[in-house]
Amino acid sequence: MSKLLVVNPDKCANCRTCELMCSFEKTKTFNPRLSAVTVINYAAAFTSVPVMCMQCDEACCEKVCPVGAISRDELGVVDINRDKCIVCKMCVSVCPLGNMSYSPAGKKVFKCDLCGGDPKCVKFCSAGAIQFVDPTESPDRKKAVAEKFKEVFGEEAAT
Repeated sequence: MSKLLVVNPDKCANCRTCELMCSFEKTKTFNPRLSAVTVINYAAAFTSVPVMCMQCDEACCEKVCPVGAISRDELGVVDINRDKCIVCKMCVSVCPLGNMSYSPAGKKVFKCDLCGGDPKCVKFCSAGAIQFVDPTESPDRKKAVAEKFKEVFGEEAAT
């Protein structure tokens, strides 16, 4: 993959602009329910975390799809082939971070597709909490997110 999304929860202002811009990019409406980004606010820890598809190296959604509708595109993005998808929603059930969603109105599953290489969540994040970077220049993103969750929830979150 040429670039990936990296989240810095310490910078997130919980403005939720990323959710609005994502939904607008995909549906031309400002509706966080139709966004592939979800900002989770942990009030007790005074932190917010934008959560979106991590484009997993071994994507559970891809493995569980019974018709092979989920695969990597030429940029390495885990993508959904709408012509093959039967909307069984198994991918929604299996995503460990809940980043695969279902739209009842659109009758389709959806996830972050990095906006074709120009992610709007990054472009409009005024706090700089979401960045689109070269993987060789970024810290281990999964480890950083896991450490933040561990810090917020304690040791039991790491198991």
